[in-house]
Amino acid sequence: MASSAVLAQPARAATGSPAVECRDLTVHFASERRTVTALERISLTVAEGSLLTLLGPSGCGKSTLLRVIADIVQPSSGSVRVLGRTPAETRRDRGIGFVFQDATLLPWRTALDNVRLPLEVGGRHELPPGAMGPAELLSLVGLAGWEKALPHELSGGMRQRVSIARALLGGPRVLLMDEPFGALDEITRDRLNEELLRIWRETGTTIVFVTHSIYEAAFLGQQVLMLAARPGRVREIVTIDLPEPRHLSMRETAAFTAQAAHLRAVLETC
Repeated sequence: MASSAVLAQPARAATGSPAVECRDLTVHFASERRTVTALERISLTVAEGSLLTLLGPSGCGKSTLLRVIADIVQPSSGSVRVLGRTPAETRRDRGIGFVFQDATLLPWRTALDNVRLPLEVGGRHELPPGAMGPAELLSLVGLAGWEKALPHELSGGMRQRVSIARALLGGPRVLLMDEPFGALDEITRDRLNEELLRIWRETGTTIVFVTHSIYEAAFLGQQVLMLAARPGRVREIVTIDLPEPRHLSMRETAAFTAQAAHLRAVLETC
């Protein structure tokens, strides 16, 4: 039977087509020795304007799913639609932004020039009408005044902010984030969690966020997609019923503790 998850339409999002749709998605990786099934018959609908977190044990295919949506990995079978089109079509129109775990900034370029980089590749040198420019995006992520700083002059959290600003250049409607805060210290990570929620509210971008942290998944996600491993498949979709806007102090409440405990219990079955 196919694994299936349908994510509720958030009240603040405009009605229309879903941001991401996967139908019976399967991914095999073949080598000379064997074939590994990374994802098996995943069916998933992500509402436009929502924030979905992906949680599961190592090897459950979280990053693979993100890369299929981004047109980095091709599915073995099944279908994927992003904003009503193929991932390749949406990627070419720059409807998808991607943030990796490492900031991957060019060390010889300033923060502003790193954010500007997508305008210098891919043959499209102008922003769409109404899209925020590099300086505006640096301000959005809290780095106004750091435009001329080189990567080695920035902290790890600041470098990741530059990476987020770069991914938002051109106004992508879908932002994919693969454990972007996993290598940061706890204090910086907490701060960036709150910052990401602010950016999400201000831009209305659909965000799909991969994490290994139960607390991060519960704090950020409107819903949490729980994946089981070997092969990767949907175990459960958990709606996070917490008031908005969310603040870090919420993690000390009984409601949040109960949500986190449920996620942990599901993880034990994955």
